[in-house]
Formats: sequence, structure tokens, C-alpha cells
Amino acid sequence: MSYLRHISTPRLLALCAAVVAILAGGAVAIAMATGGSGPTPPPKPLARAVHDALAAPPVAGVTARITFTNHLIDSASLQGSDPLLSGAKGRLWAAGDKLRLELQASPDGGAGDVQVLVDGDQLSIIETASDTVYRATLPRGGKATANEPVPSLARIQDVLTHLTQRATLSGAQPSDVAGRAAYTVRITPRHDGGLLGGVEAAWDAEHGVPLRAAVYASNGGDPVLELKATSVSFGSVAAGDLAIPQPAGAHVVDLSPRGPGAPDRRQAPVTGLKAVQAKVPFRITAPDTLVGLPRQDVRLVDLDGTPGALVTYGQGLGGIAVLQSAARAQPQSPKAPRDGGSGLSLPKISINGVSGQELDTALGTVVRFERGGVGYTVAGSVPPTAAEAAARGL
Repeated sequence: MSYLRHISTPRLLALCAAVVAILAGGAVAIAMATGGSGPTPPPKPLARAVHDALAAPPVAGVTARITFTNHLIDSASLQGSDPLLSGAKGRLWAAGDKLRLELQASPDGGAGDVQVLVDGDQLSIIETASDTVYRATLPRGGKATANEPVPSLARIQDVLTHLTQRATLSGAQPSDVAGRAAYTVRITPRHDGGLLGGVEAAWDAEHGVPLRAAVYASNGGDPVLELKATSVSFGSVAAGDLAIPQPAGAHVVDLSPRGPGAPDRRQAPVTGLKAVQAKVPFRITAPDTLVGLPRQDVRLVDLDGTPGALVTYGQGLGGIAVLQSAARAQPQSPKAPRDGGSGLSLPKISINGVSGQELDTALGTVVRFERGGVGYTVAGSVPPTAAEAAARGL
């Protein structure tokens, strides 16, 4: 995907944050503040709480007032008001496989607002400040049917037992979520978690609707990403609340196009240094080890019909990925004079004598640079010192 290759790192990060907020709890994911004075449900084993949530009758729809918090980036690096990067208040509507999330740049809304729309597997992000619409196709599993049986309690317990081999589960904690009785679970990586401290999810004890999704860094007690509602109601949602017209004359960016030269996904993936090298027009840099991590895989990737190489080191979230592709001039948008209009100032760094950029977040680091006609993106849930050392080791 050529746009993803050239999109500014902070804008890509902001878009990913929006997608994570949507995917974290499915089509009706809304994060709520816990610990209020409302009712709490009776204690239940986690497997039973999950089973009962899956077996609950579906709701007609969800309407909520929300607050989105984003502490991935130090506020000192932010310039101006960008709801995706700095957080914002807003509203949410969801029904079936449709969702609309509105983040307001100002208390009264208007200029600078961001709209996130999901319609089945189609995601649209509308930025009014730049008159830009981002579109993407979300990954989607098999569609459930009304007659599909709920997994048995034993099956759910088996899945949770398997999960505990990689993570620690808190169990279903009775909680009050915006005045609703809910269950909350925290999942913490056992090892190879990188900078990820854990994730939390909550769901309505009566309706089984996902109610909370939050991501925590390993060095902090507060979530770095949170989408919480100050009020929520269940019931029918008007069709007009689930859609918003595209701004006239808006610039449309397709985040998931496929070029005519892209490989057929039905074919077996091309892996291994020798095999991938034969498919790309540049020399792949892939040492056996990088900052002490052994090379795990070299894989051919499609960048909008242009072949690239993805080299991974280490295992789990503590690993490092290196994306390599033939360098191109990055397009400049007249509406994005400041690093893609992201409102973020990125520090410049030197990688073995060439200039690069670094994005340091609470959950990981991204380093980008070009050398010898090849573009490199080094990313991992690691601190800046480790990402910089990996870039200099290429």
C-alpha cells in the first residue's frame, strides 16, 4: 500500500489509534470509566461471565457520550488540537455492524472534528480540518448467524486456559461502568511484552455488550489509550445517526488498495532471505542478529503492487520489525504543511551519517531513514535507545 509507505509516522499512529479504539470491543466498543457508585453484578468465574455475555440477546443499538484519551505521545510534542492525537470528547452510536464515533475538537463541535464510521468491514475516518477522508477495509472473520450456537462453557474455559500460557488474567471483576453493572478483565503479558503493560476490557452484565477497552504501558498506572463514556443508553438508533455525508471536495485516501502487480494472496507466502531477495529490486539488509535478537523471518510484502521485505527479530511484543522498500519521494499535501498535518513535531536523528526521524511513544518506537536508495522503517515495542541501536545495526 503506497500511501501507508509514505504517510507521516504520527498520522499513521493516529489512524491506528482510531482503528484500535473501534476494534478493541467489536462494532460497539465503548470504553467506560469504572469505579463509580452504580450497581455491580454478582461475582462469577471468568468463563461463566464470558459465556453469559455471548448468550445474551442482542441489543437494538447503543448511544453514548464519550471521552477519548490518547497519552501515547508526550504532550510537549503536540502542536495545536488534533482529536486523534491529543484526545477529545464526543458521541457514539452503534447498531448491528454499523458504528459512528464523533470526536469533537471544541466543546461545541465543528471545525477540527473527526468522524469515525464503520459499516460492516468498511472503515472511514473523516477529518474536517484537512478535508480528508481515509478509507480502509477491516479484517473480518466469518459472519455469525442467528442460529449459530454459543460456545460451551467447557470450550470457553479451554480457550482461557490456553491464553493463560501467554498472559495473566485477572478474572471477571464485578464493576460499575457508567452506572451499569459490568464485568472487567485485565490481561497482562507473562513475557516478551515489550512496553505493553496490559489491556482491560469490560462488558455489560445484562446485555453482554462490550463496554470498556483500555491499553496500559508497562511503566504507568493510567491507560495510554482509553475510550470512555460518561453516559450510555440501549435502544434503537436512527439511521441518520449512523452516517454522515462526505465533505464536498474532500481528498480521499484509500488505505487498502491493491495494485495490478500485487501477488495473489491465494498463493503461498514467499519467505526466506534468498527467496525474497530474488523478488525485490534492492539489496535486503538482514543480519543474523540485531541488538542481540536473532532473525526470525524474512517475508515478501506487497506495497501497492511494489515488492518490499519485512524482516523480524526476536519473539513476542519485545521483538523488532524492519520494513524495507525502494525509496521514493514522499508526496506533499498542500493541506498538510506540518508533517502530514498531524500537529506533531518529530525529532531528527542521525543513523550512521544519514538523517532520519524518530517517533517515541509510550508503547514503542518507530525510526525511519533512507540509505542507498532503500527506505527503512524500524519499529518495536522497545525504548528509543533499542530502536536507534537496531537502525544503526542495519
